[in-house]
Amino acid sequence: MNTSYLLIGGNLGNRQENLAKAIALIGNQCGTIVQLSPLYETAAWGNTNQPAFLNQAIALATTLGPQQLLQQLLAIETSMGRIRSQKFGPRTIDIDILLYNHELIATPALTVPHPHLPNRRFALLPLVTIAPHYTHPQLHKTITALLQQCSDDLPVILFAQ
Repeated sequence: MNTSYLLIGGNLGNRQENLAKAIALIGNQCGTIVQLSPLYETAAWGNTNQPAFLNQAIALATTLGPQQLLQQLLAIETSMGRIRSQKFGPRTIDIDILLYNHELIATPALTVPHPHLPNRRFALLPLVTIAPHYTHPQLHKTITALLQQCSDDLPVILFAQ
């Protein structure tokens, strides 16, 4: 069994419903949801002229290999209406593989650990709630240490449900 940490997020439509639907689809099609972070709200990163995002980290137990998992997650995004029209643009759902076991993966389609993880508070804060002691396989620092060292000052606020 493999363990993967995912980050889901979205800023279009009913954000909470979209995240809940994505979680259900991931659980049905990719493996067993082991743990979920709380929901966090964050202003858009990169392209800031858009609605705020809701983000949530997921610990997933899966028998899928990393490439199979990526393909299944992309299919879930598509089924939920994700259209990739602009980089860092608004979206109904975004599902990223942050970590996969303790593997280093570098292919044209997939880089794990996610290359921007150490620089994105909106990913680190949800992740630290479910994997604080996980050691980044490339940087050899815990998620807690990465969050403490993160220079991203974008506010990440616990979402009141």
